[in-house]
Amino acid sequence: MSEQPITNLSEPRLVSGWSAATGSWLPAVILLLVTIVVWEAAVRIFAISAFVVPAPSEIAQSLVAQWGTLMQATLVTAGEILFGFLVSVVVGIAIALVIVRFDWLGRALYPLVVLFQNVPKMALAPIFILWFGYGLAPKIGLILVIAFFPVTLSMLAGMQSVDRSLLSLMNSVGASPTQILFRIRVPHSLPNLMAGTKIAATLSVIGAIVGEFAGASDGLGYVIQFASTQLDTALVFAALLLVSVLGIAFYYAAEILERIVVPWAPKFSQA
Repeated sequence: MSEQPITNLSEPRLVSGWSAATGSWLPAVILLLVTIVVWEAAVRIFAISAFVVPAPSEIAQSLVAQWGTLMQATLVTAGEILFGFLVSVVVGIAIALVIVRFDWLGRALYPLVVLFQNVPKMALAPIFILWFGYGLAPKIGLILVIAFFPVTLSMLAGMQSVDRSLLSLMNSVGASPTQILFRIRVPHSLPNLMAGTKIAATLSVIGAIVGEFAGASDGLGYVIQFASTQLDTALVFAALLLVSVLGIAFYYAAEILERIVVPWAPKFSQA
């Protein structure tokens, strides 16, 4: 009796998973490569000055030539984004909990939160510099005022969308408002909260750059301003590229955290 070959049952799953992963990022990579080729060709065909729009090859050369400086600036900006994002999430969650738990305080606090969100953040940057100096504190403060609002609003939406019959059931068994908040409302709000943190992650990048524009001695925002004064457009684009990479990195870090914390939450599908 001949032996039958043993088939690897996990192989089709691995192939399927690889195909799905490739199908999700391959179109974006192709579009990016096509954009770079068209950009390079347009600059050379129309003889556009590097002072106006540098070619991708010139941006790459500037990126390599200034690699050490750009990496140091990237680390500084990434630290500001990380600290500011964490503070924004903590403050945003705290405000949402206070608004829901204390009804009278929530009615007074919520309009003020919305009003404060409408204040132009660029106008706050020089004030924060005046109050806190040129260190890390004004950048954290600016990221906070920019990024906390989507966290608060998303968590509020989740906590206030709990089924009324479930709340009535908890009240009928004698649950206190605090028990209802932490056992029912907060778990129910987690998918909304994680969606808000992804928005806050991208806004944190903007807040850090705006803070560095207002006053800094290091960071990508400082590099962009310095390169602008030197008319080094290629370096400006190189720094902007790294800012975009930071934004993508923080966004997908928040998405990975969402998949860990709330794996049951619906995800974006390209199908």
